[in-house]
Amino acid sequence: MPTNLQNVIERISAEYYQLTASERKVADYVTDHQRDTQIMSISELAEACGVAEATISRFCRKLDYKGYNAFKLALANHAASRRGIPFLSGEVTPEDDIQEMCHKLYGAEVDAISQTLTLIRPENILQAADILTQADKVLCLGQGGSMIMAEEAAHLFATAGMSFYSLSDSHMQIISAASLTERDAILFFSYSGATREAIELLELAHQRKVRVILVTHFPKSPACAYANVVLQCGANEGPLQLGSVPARMAQLFLIDTLFTEVCRRQEGQIEQVRRDIAEALTVRHI
Repeated sequence: MPTNLQNVIERISAEYYQLTASERKVADYVTDHQRDTQIMSISELAEACGVAEATISRFCRKLDYKGYNAFKLALANHAASRRGIPFLSGEVTPEDDIQEMCHKLYGAEVDAISQTLTLIRPENILQAADILTQADKVLCLGQGGSMIMAEEAAHLFATAGMSFYSLSDSHMQIISAASLTERDAILFFSYSGATREAIELLELAHQRKVRVILVTHFPKSPACAYANVVLQCGANEGPLQLGSVPARMAQLFLIDTLFTEVCRRQEGQIEQVRRDIAEALTVRHI
């Protein structure tokens, strides 16, 4: 990898005439759309440039980056030298006062939910709800920051007396997935949809005919190939943001949407369960 990550654009310029015609299309697009490229998956960039994904990979390697993610990180570091604070959302700058900062963060989080609303496909929500209501057991899974969303989903559905569970350890996730049957389901969270752990686990689930609902930002990510239903969340996240609050807000909105649809199908039964749980919890309050 190049030692000076901030000179990624200059490096593209230096190597430009050593690139193939297809690779130059990538170079031209990246140079003109530096900010957009940081939040695009490899498939999205390939589509935008009109080239194959393999061309993107070759382009990155010719610039001495190990892969596309390393290239995006270099691009983010380059942008960081010229503007704002790239690991924060809402384009917050050091010059902002508290009110300005709060307005920007509020705007970013509202935008994330609004984007998600426009991406919702009612038929996908219905299909996902069918899977969840029919499953004997649902494992809510993810890695890293996405595991927090999985735990939140498992907790919310558990309050309605449903058999939803979360497991944070990656080895235990594989062990549990290996014991699932086609009567069970997995609710999997992965913003990128492109981690090795996610692919390994979902491939195993696919082999066992376990139904999978995938919550992701990228509908053409590798993990989507193993999902029965894909629910796309909004919120554009740069490589330095590492699980931003807007991205989590978008996923929480989808969790709430699924939970509401499942609950209203079993309104009477779930209402009684929630009453029983609330009563049981009263003894823990002062």
